Amino acid sequence: MKSTLLALSVAVALGLSMTAQAEEAVTVKIGQSSPLTGPQAHIGKDNDNGVRLAIDEINATKPVIDGKAVTFEVMSEDDQADPKTATIVAQRMIDEGIVGVVGHLNSGATIPASKVYADNDIPQISPSATAIKYTAQGFKTAFRVMTNDEQQGKVLGAYAAKLGKKVAIVDDQTAYGQGLAAEVEKAAKAAGAEVVAVEHTNDKATDFSAILTSIKGKAPDVVFFGGMDPQGAPMAKQMRQLGMKAQFLGGDGLQTPKFIELAGADAEGAIASIPGLPIEKMPKGADFKKKFEEKYGQIQLYAPYAYDAAYVMVDAMQRANSTDPAKYLPELGKTSFEGVTGKIGFDAKGDLTSGPITLYTVKGGKWETLETVQP
Repeated sequence: MKSTLLALSVAVALGLSMTAQAEEAVTVKIGQSSPLTGPQAHIGKDNDNGVRLAIDEINATKPVIDGKAVTFEVMSEDDQADPKTATIVAQRMIDEGIVGVVGHLNSGATIPASKVYADNDIPQISPSATAIKYTAQGFKTAFRVMTNDEQQGKVLGAYAAKLGKKVAIVDDQTAYGQGLAAEVEKAAKAAGAEVVAVEHTNDKATDFSAILTSIKGKAPDVVFFGGMDPQGAPMAKQMRQLGMKAQFLGGDGLQTPKFIELAGADAEGAIASIPGLPIEKMPKGADFKKKFEEKYGQIQLYAPYAYDAAYVMVDAMQRANSTDPAKYLPELGKTSFEGVTGKIGFDAKGDLTSGPITLYTVKGGKWETLETVQP
């Protein structure tokens, strides 16, 4: 009888213990938003996959925060690279209980969404929004793991002036494209170049013949485009069709495998920059590239930054010993994290404290590194 009672007591105790453990286990939602449909979907999915890879790795370590077993879950939303849609999906994720968001991809989506997150005290880390305005709004919830347009534009403008004395500039009128183009114009002039044309298109256009014909008449040595690859590729093709010999130059929105795929032979010789080191020179780049490409295929653009952003967010939670946004937000500002892309720390605005810019050119149908510049 005694042994039976003892066995029953142990069983009850074990059952209660397992119930308590089950009650202590929690699921924590982290948002991710980027264009998952439309012409920029290849870049948006790249961000999404970067976040998912990080979260899968973190979950595999069986994290415990505030005495609770935590499973992180990615809630991914398609903002279609559209400012209005971005605010809608931001509110939807908040309503669904996210405790932070990695996103958005485009500056034009990130900036309006950032107010929604700030109003709800939800930390936001963009892996790819470079517009100066994003962190200049004064929101304590806004961070990014990539250098901004002022830093990148300074390098691109100076490089444009090295390539030739007459520079034409085209932008897609988005927060990213227009912001970067403005910084390039300023830096090119400061470096002694003459800006012979400033033209505007939009991020849905594919026919640039009128703009390019006008620019051709001014005989520029360099044509800089502030925008993404769905517009950059046909622009490069149409420049060659018009017999333009000018150097085609762009920012990070062009530095993708997709640009080469879309532009074909006309991509040859194009130059574009991206904040950060070439992946083979990133501290943990080779390992990341192998893991990512085994699971998701070729890296398009910002996946390493999205991966780092997710890790930085969870690192802040672990240091705060809390997944409560109000409690871990102060720890984000104190971040000192060794990521795939390099050392990550933030200034008072939420900007990355330092970061190089790398220039690439298309050679033999592939992007090859030209040089890395510390702005």
